[in-house]
Amino acid sequence: MARVLVFRELPPDQLARLQAAHQVLVADPRQPAQRAAFDAALREAEGLIGASVRIDAALAPKLRAISSISVGVDNYDLADLKARGIVLCHTPGVLTETTADTIFALIMASSRRLVELANLVREGRWHKNIGPDLFGWDVQGKTLGILGYGRIGQALARRAALGFNMPVRYYARRPVEVPGLEGRASHGGFEEVLAGSDIVALTLPLSDQTRGLMGAREFALMKPGAIFVNGARGAIVQEDALLAALDSGHLRAAGLDVFATEPLPLDSPLRTHPQVTPLPHIGSATHETRYRMAVLASDNLLAALAGQTPPAAYPL
Repeated sequence: MARVLVFRELPPDQLARLQAAHQVLVADPRQPAQRAAFDAALREAEGLIGASVRIDAALAPKLRAISSISVGVDNYDLADLKARGIVLCHTPGVLTETTADTIFALIMASSRRLVELANLVREGRWHKNIGPDLFGWDVQGKTLGILGYGRIGQALARRAALGFNMPVRYYARRPVEVPGLEGRASHGGFEEVLAGSDIVALTLPLSDQTRGLMGAREFALMKPGAIFVNGARGAIVQEDALLAALDSGHLRAAGLDVFATEPLPLDSPLRTHPQVTPLPHIGSATHETRYRMAVLASDNLLAALAGQTPPAAYPL
């Protein structure tokens, strides 16, 4: 039996699977009362499973495997894990459709001003039919630019092209053929996609190459009146530059599920900006999808600790 540290709550049946095979301790370092237990367990852990916490694997000398309940692996030092031969696993695929739903919901909400108008009703300020000053903008037929064309980007393209008759332009290293999207989605260069899209959605992973990718120059390349949506990672966007583009009127609106600092600080202008629709990083946050992610993460860790090939090992 290996020592396993669970640092994010698991469904009871998945926790029981791990407990049946290994010696398990549950400790969430985000909870002050559990921090000391987490630190102590980390020093002895051979397996880790959890998410949303920056892990310093150097503090875990016995570590053999990490199973992240996420697609992104930016909370881990990949070079260190590779050098030490530590297996890293993640949960791609099972959250693709749900995350694409969230991103498209942000596109709809930002373009039709849904949150702003819902608050108009909630706050008792709806006294007459709204006028042009509160009208939104059509989504159907508009050109959607997608930065990053992996599973989530492709799922987003299907929703846009097939459901809303939106021409899709995407930026990726190379053209990708997606069944059903022939003639509806076209590959383009980074600047070309920015300049030619009415709505730009970000689905790129966070890496050294993408950190801070969207800055003042990139927002200036976008069409006047365009909408920007981020369903990837907050650190890819220079938030001051985004705010400047919104305040100047160059961008019409932004829909953001992710931020450079999370939870979003109370003093962040993004929290209350009238042109921003902010969400609390809910891309995969449905009961069904989070359960599927936990199952895959458990499968991954059990396989890795047994010396088997995990279903979803991250290539280091």
